[in-house]
Amino acid sequence: MRLLAPLPLPWLRALGAGLGRLLFVLARSRRHIALTNLRLCFPDWSETEREALARRNFIYFCQALLDRAWLWHGKTELLRQRVRVHGALHEFQRDSGVVVFAPHFYGLDIGGSAIMAQMDRPGALVYAQQPDPVLDDWMRRGRERFGQVRAYSRAEGMKPVVRALREKVLLYLLPDMDLGPEESVFVPFFGVPTATVPSVSRLARLGRAPVVTVLTRLTPTGYDTEVLPAWTHYPTDDVVADTAEMNRRLEGYIATMPDQYYWVHKRFKTRPPGEKSVYSP
Repeated sequence: MRLLAPLPLPWLRALGAGLGRLLFVLARSRRHIALTNLRLCFPDWSETEREALARRNFIYFCQALLDRAWLWHGKTELLRQRVRVHGALHEFQRDSGVVVFAPHFYGLDIGGSAIMAQMDRPGALVYAQQPDPVLDDWMRRGRERFGQVRAYSRAEGMKPVVRALREKVLLYLLPDMDLGPEESVFVPFFGVPTATVPSVSRLARLGRAPVVTVLTRLTPTGYDTEVLPAWTHYPTDDVVADTAEMNRRLEGYIATMPDQYYWVHKRFKTRPPGEKSVYSP
């Protein structure tokens, strides 16, 4: 990745496109996962439409992966040159912590770094610790490179994160993953009962913080990071309803760029009691 960092962006994008096409052919299990997810979420689409989107999705996945070369190892000014940040930036000037809802679009690391680099206030993020300590250290240091950022491992629990919110940090949160039945509630996602982490509602309430969405889109010249206005009437006293609202909003965001969402993840791995796996051959 250090060797790739100085390459011109068009070269990296071409390399990512070739790698994505190859991966779509060779990574059979991930292709099956992506197509299963798309079949569940877009049942009215034809199989041809879903496969075409999955092919583009693998390309975006690889291009965003290679873009971490210049993000984490390249010159720092590349972030400003290649990423456009716009929208409701005033939401980050609040005299409180802010829960930044960053869905799993492929540009999420770029968007987080771009936001943190512009803010003159501390930030934090929660990440899944990697089994390989070298890989874990590389990812953590990359995500802490810009701004005043502290990365919290999910294994540390919620208490230090709530404390950070009450100390008025910007918390960059990526909660739209299947983390198993112990940490989740079942709410609809594209009409499918889906194990969903209720952390946005709980952290917003415990941290006394508004929720602000940040969406990052991969473009031919870099990335576009948009800050949306804070959610109104949120959180409520009903954590399940709040989590369903999060998924409802997420569906709308996905509709604007379905080929850049993280479809290669087993989003429907945890099923309600009595239901079989949707990923079985």
